[in-house]
Amino acid sequence: MSAQGEPEQSPSGPVRPLLDPRVGSSKGPGAGGSAFTVIVAAAANFGVALAKAVAGVLSGSSAMLSEAGHSVADTVTELLLLIALKRSKKPADDEHPLGYGPERYIWALLASVATFVGGGVFAVYDGIRALAQGEKPGNPLVSYIVLAVAFLLEGFSLRTGVKQATGRARHFRVPVLRYLRHTPDTAVKAVVMEDTAALAGLVLAALGLLGGQLTGSGVWDGVASVLIGLLLVVVAWVLGRANTELLIGRALPAPVRDAVTRELRAVQDIDDVLELTTMVQGPGEILIAAKVDFRDISTSDQIEQACEEAESRLRALIPAVRRVYLDPTPPRNTD
Repeated sequence: MSAQGEPEQSPSGPVRPLLDPRVGSSKGPGAGGSAFTVIVAAAANFGVALAKAVAGVLSGSSAMLSEAGHSVADTVTELLLLIALKRSKKPADDEHPLGYGPERYIWALLASVATFVGGGVFAVYDGIRALAQGEKPGNPLVSYIVLAVAFLLEGFSLRTGVKQATGRARHFRVPVLRYLRHTPDTAVKAVVMEDTAALAGLVLAALGLLGGQLTGSGVWDGVASVLIGLLLVVVAWVLGRANTELLIGRALPAPVRDAVTRELRAVQDIDDVLELTTMVQGPGEILIAAKVDFRDISTSDQIEQACEEAESRLRALIPAVRRVYLDPTPPRNTD
């Protein structure tokens, strides 16, 4: 794989640009993996949010209340991701001939907004409020217990997401971090990033409680809350940017586009590829459209056979290809 995160290519095997045709399918070993990962994360975050809120009220800890807001935001995020996964699997119809694949990125974008507003902004606000009012920390014992339990639950959720991401990365023969950076399966990316941020937030909250316990000052708690909020803002920005890019329409990597062009030119009745358009519509769904110059002596039957051969070649090259459109276009006259 290149430094730009583009997939390695094997001359004897298909090109796999981090798109798995099993994703979104009801069959195959990859079916339902993203949904299960999101459900585990949602269940863990919901229980953790309630415990953190109770601990925050009892201890008067701003960082604990911020963490409760963080977990609530994560729960809302995962519910939105579940909606995204379900709605994006709807089959194409007359009103939406290209299917509903891109709809997952709309809901995932809303999920990143929920993380930004419900988690990041709330935590920063509460931390600044705690710093301004100079609140004294209460008994942190309950908070420590809740943080320990939350760490275990969030760790289990993260393990589930990392396990799925590692399996996908192994399938594509790329490092897991590179897979997470470039995969169009933003549900898995969101769970892994949010759970990682959750564990970091728990550590910050614990440090805030410890600092307040040792010094008797609420400043440490307020600073921890602000840092938790800034961490969530960064996570929301990264996820929002990734979903926006896919929502606008992301092409296949340049080496994969070159491989597509070579496959089309290898068809006997195709002289040249004049224009190529590719688009990732979902984790397991690619659209390819091309303006091609057929041989002048080709008959209509030969052109039809060439189109069938081109589609077969592209599906063999990239298993996630769902739609192939070829437009017969003569080359421009430059005289």
